[in-house]
Amino acid sequence: MFIDEVKIYVRSGDGGNGLVAFRREKYVPKGGPAGGDGGRGANVIFKVDEGLRTFMDYRYQKKFIAPNGENGMSKGMHGRKSKDLYLIVPPGTVIKDTDTGEVLGDLTQHNQEVLIARGGRGGRGNCRFATPSNPAPEIAENGEPGEERNLTLELKLMADVGLVGFPSVGKSTLLSITSKAKPKIAEYHFTTLVPNLGVVETKDHKSFVMADLPGLIEGASQGVGLGHQFLRHIERTKVIVHVIDMSATDGRNPYEDYKIINAELENYNMRLLERPQVVVANKMDMPDSKENLEKFKKDLKENGEDIEIVEISAFTRENIDNLLYKVSDILENTDPSLLYELNAEDENMENRVLYKHKPKDETFTITRDDTGAYVVSGAGIERAFLMTDFNRDASVRRFAQQMRSMGVDDALRARGCSNGDTVKILKGEFEFVE
Repeated sequence: MFIDEVKIYVRSGDGGNGLVAFRREKYVPKGGPAGGDGGRGANVIFKVDEGLRTFMDYRYQKKFIAPNGENGMSKGMHGRKSKDLYLIVPPGTVIKDTDTGEVLGDLTQHNQEVLIARGGRGGRGNCRFATPSNPAPEIAENGEPGEERNLTLELKLMADVGLVGFPSVGKSTLLSITSKAKPKIAEYHFTTLVPNLGVVETKDHKSFVMADLPGLIEGASQGVGLGHQFLRHIERTKVIVHVIDMSATDGRNPYEDYKIINAELENYNMRLLERPQVVVANKMDMPDSKENLEKFKKDLKENGEDIEIVEISAFTRENIDNLLYKVSDILENTDPSLLYELNAEDENMENRVLYKHKPKDETFTITRDDTGAYVVSGAGIERAFLMTDFNRDASVRRFAQQMRSMGVDDALRARGCSNGDTVKILKGEFEFVE
């Protein structure tokens, strides 16, 4: 089953908790603090495997949670960091944040990786808080919480050649006779509902990957028919083979079909027309094909278009070898970097993995809930809350100091918070004390 778009949820591992412990051994004077740090939580990393072609592995499992780091231990022993969670995807995978629409990665090469959710760092044990003024601290941190994301995975096939054209023009038949692929072939429109891939080998032992894409119709770039669901696969192909039915089945006009398909490609991505394109006149074994071809060439000439046309019959296999030789020669003379240059203007695509420095976010907002309590929210303050061990007075005092340094106390006073009022952070409730 061909699956080229899925939505999943991922969460990196939490860091392990730090420990409060003291060394008490018979012959070790002044043992002091001995609580170790927690281990780092596992990252969520996507990795490319060129052997995959669909998102079949993500059809039923939609939630992926990485393991947490190990907690710190006594005698200053740190917890073990967790092994990263690798999610394997096919080449041509685009990873987007479902909530923001941001492109997080565009993976095109074998073994290419991108880190999507970073694991939380381990909390520090009380060994880390020892100072000359406080040689035996009873403070330890909880592990930093991991990141969670809702993701949309989109696949754009990594094929050398893409077959485009109206339904029933012979694209599937062409793929079936030039490769070992077995696409469904029948005498009705939209027989092909999913892209089919096949490896084509010419008689001079050159090979390339050809994709039979579902038939396009007028308005496909706006979602008509199978729409842009499969138009995106054309973006990855280096050469476009435009198949036209010269027998004019169903009373169609070959030149009008040619113009409509090119217009849809341009509307979807105007730079697709800059790709090398081979125009193929198929079904030349049919009675009216020769006459229709002459009219097609005349229409091209009248509109100032001078293009070479390859005449074939997929049914009788006439001139198939010449078509494959021509496509192979174009592939050899096509610069691979052109594929990325043509997509460079697309604002939603990144053809590399880009990691950005993210400064610590200490901004927060204060609102009131139905009970009149003051609710403080913000990434920085919530992170500090989750990393605080509220079972120890020293840790609570440290958290109060962090709130003051971030300006939360002053902001609460400015909002009218007074002595005895309730303040909420996530699931915690506090009493404001002047």
